[in-house]
Amino acid sequence: MCGITGIYAFNPVGRMHLVHLEEATKKLEKRGPDVHNTWFDEVVGLGHRRLSIIDTSSAGNQPMTDASNRYQIVFNGEIYNFLSLKKELTSLGHTFRSESDTEVLLYAYIQWGAKMLPRLNGFFALAIYDRDSRSLFVARDRYGIKPLLYYKDEDKLLFGSELKALLAFGVPKKLNLEALRTYFELTYIPAPLSILEGVQKLEAGHYLQVSDGAIQKQSYYKLPAGTSSPITHLDKAKLQLQDALEAAVNRRLVADVPLGAFLSGGIDSSIIVALASKHVQQLETFSIGFKDNSYFDETHFAELVAKKYGTNHHVFSLTNDDLLQGVDAAVDYLDEPFADSSALPVSILSQQTRQHVTVALSGDGADELFSGYNKHAAWIRMQSPGLQEHLASTLAPFWKVLPKSRNSPLSDTVRKLDRFVRGKNLSPQERYWFLASFTPQKQVDRLIRQKYKTNTDAFKSSIIDQIQSGSLAEVLALDVQMVLEGDMLRKVDSMSMANSLEVRVPFLDPEVVALAFSMDDSLKATSSARKIILREAFREILPKELYQRGKHGFEVPLLQWFRKELAKELDRLVFNDERLEAQGIFDIKEIARIRQQMYSVDPGDVHSLVWALYVFQRWYDRYFDH
Repeated sequence: MCGITGIYAFNPVGRMHLVHLEEATKKLEKRGPDVHNTWFDEVVGLGHRRLSIIDTSSAGNQPMTDASNRYQIVFNGEIYNFLSLKKELTSLGHTFRSESDTEVLLYAYIQWGAKMLPRLNGFFALAIYDRDSRSLFVARDRYGIKPLLYYKDEDKLLFGSELKALLAFGVPKKLNLEALRTYFELTYIPAPLSILEGVQKLEAGHYLQVSDGAIQKQSYYKLPAGTSSPITHLDKAKLQLQDALEAAVNRRLVADVPLGAFLSGGIDSSIIVALASKHVQQLETFSIGFKDNSYFDETHFAELVAKKYGTNHHVFSLTNDDLLQGVDAAVDYLDEPFADSSALPVSILSQQTRQHVTVALSGDGADELFSGYNKHAAWIRMQSPGLQEHLASTLAPFWKVLPKSRNSPLSDTVRKLDRFVRGKNLSPQERYWFLASFTPQKQVDRLIRQKYKTNTDAFKSSIIDQIQSGSLAEVLALDVQMVLEGDMLRKVDSMSMANSLEVRVPFLDPEVVALAFSMDDSLKATSSARKIILREAFREILPKELYQRGKHGFEVPLLQWFRKELAKELDRLVFNDERLEAQGIFDIKEIARIRQQMYSVDPGDVHSLVWALYVFQRWYDRYFDH
């Protein structure tokens, strides 16, 4: 696990920027605190920060060269099948000087070129330079587990694991208007967009080939979203999933440093811990508890799993004050606005976990692959409405006027019913975007001043146009492409790397993903049940209590903070007319209306928008206004 950055200079002006390589590499220190190295010639510079996981000796350091000194590689991630690849490459005549997966990756490229990518089972962002042809190869893993951004102008190509590395090279600071609007709608910025114009995120499953000032972008992987002959037999699917996921977990146990697992008490992480415990005695497991929010505290269920499998279990019990005190560490690490507030507990969990292990397994990806969200059941009901759904629509005028918020079960139910009715009346394409969004596009358009508005819907169209039949498989494929990559994986990568912790995700093993998309939708969800196949496949190895409870997504107490602890901070950063006028981005009257709604008895989901504004203003102060 590491941080990478680099530059390809197309001309003498571009070569002048090679002097910034060292500074750019230093910006990635938390991603790789163990070793710091750079390499450059007259055309290309490569920087690497290492968090040593496999072959912790100096033989595994990067940038790494082959025996001929023709090729140089920087690589962030892990290749789990590197030993089998190494055996094949050895039979083809290659020799190795280290025990690292990095060297195997380098010789795999020398042997097969870009065709090596489908052979890799792992997660990665990488760059390989061929000195003879003066060509640069840059690639990202199938699902976007590891980030990679790049910037190109007439003089150079820059790339890096984080935007802060590119900023060290001096990329122009101009807001990307489409990304700005998308951020306020979704609370994150999906690939290929970034907050800065000219900077792009390399999409998952893609690579760049750079030579003589020209860049070619190619896709090497597409999600297998659906099949003409899906698996429909439950027992067959259960057996295949059991075998595939256990193999995926076992592959991710390879490490030369201490390893553990997150254990939330939910089905997903409990399955991972149960399978890992077959191969690791007294596995280290880690949970967060919430002292002030007993409804969301799942530590009891986590402890049942830990006891069943004899893990060495650690519980970090947090108060609301603990969460509040963690805001600065989480928000200030972000180099692009990102307003998923669940990043706060993930940040604290990563910090505490890193005190015990260097690698942690997680259950991320299961909700997107196997239909774990409320919106998936809602989608099914909207596509095939019954009596209850028609009744909800008939009573729409009541849901519209009643108070809606997440502060009480009743008002939250009204909020969900109102959202259901509004989504049901949309086309399948617009419905997907509606269910993925936190703030409607019309409200975002009111929020942003005219000179910062954009009329293009190119990104949104590229997403929703993928909805053709309206099947659940299409929805899940888009969730993997957009929500999982842009939100969930981004959150875990940022918060874990801020604490120099590697997180591995067995559910995103290529074999598990392919199997998931080969199953019929009916094995995943109905209008009243979610993750059917996942729950049934592992029912016998999990405590029965896990099946006797609902899914409780944790809610950070944002509204309470905004009205009390963070009120003065919001008035200074978000609701300050003088600041807003000088900045010129947001409509002052709309900001005032948002503040009024926040303090009303009917706040709705306004806390999400206020948090997005707060995070944006913190980012703007730190990165844009200097």
